Amino acid sequence: MRDLTDITVAITGASSGIGAATARALAAEGASLVLGARRVDRLDDLAAELGTKIAVVEMDVREPADSSRLVARAFSSFGRLDALVANAGIGAYGGIMDLSDEQLREMMDVNVAGTVWPIRAAVPGFVEAGGGDIVIVASVAGLRGAGDEAVYAATKFAQVGLAGGLDRELREFGIRVSTIAPGGTATEFAMGAGRTPDMPGLADMMRAEDVAAAVVTVLRQPTSMRTLIWSMRSIKEDD
Repeated sequence: MRDLTDITVAITGASSGIGAATARALAAEGASLVLGARRVDRLDDLAAELGTKIAVVEMDVREPADSSRLVARAFSSFGRLDALVANAGIGAYGGIMDLSDEQLREMMDVNVAGTVWPIRAAVPGFVEAGGGDIVIVASVAGLRGAGDEAVYAATKFAQVGLAGGLDRELREFGIRVSTIAPGGTATEFAMGAGRTPDMPGLADMMRAEDVAAAVVTVLRQPTSMRTLIWSMRSIKEDD
């Protein structure tokens, strides 16, 4: 398996949930990290917890210039960028007529545009280096749809389609594109927007650390192989 010591990984949405868990897992592997999110106070706390080889960037994935700053910080701090984990995303439970225009617009912008901009920022460096990894954290909702999550599912289908197209476009440059598609995960996802801390079933969901382990596994693959889509669910989750 590939040694992750001293590679540099940029993670969007790193201030909590799967992003923060992925940062912890990769730090344990010896990777250098560039952590991006809007909540910079949380990023600072996470950086203090993880110690050295951590850079923090306050960013909004909806802004192309912020993604460029994320990538530039990787090179200015560590001299390289080997992988991007496009993790930032939001969700809300509700039918097509139940959510506000603002909720739907933000969900589409963060989940779709907020995946495209960091990838566009990272690709030129990967091409120049002769390879790199793009890992998109999507959802099982992007493979089969979901009741009361139609627009959220649409954004996740978009991520899956983006990854499939990018695999065909970028593989010749040695760039691997992987999609991680977890089922229900006990994080802050949709908290206050249809999910509550005491909701039934939350305890039976996967942990953020479970998904982070999948990201690490994908990155540790020999560079001669690639994983296209890895879908996972809790053993207790129904179809």
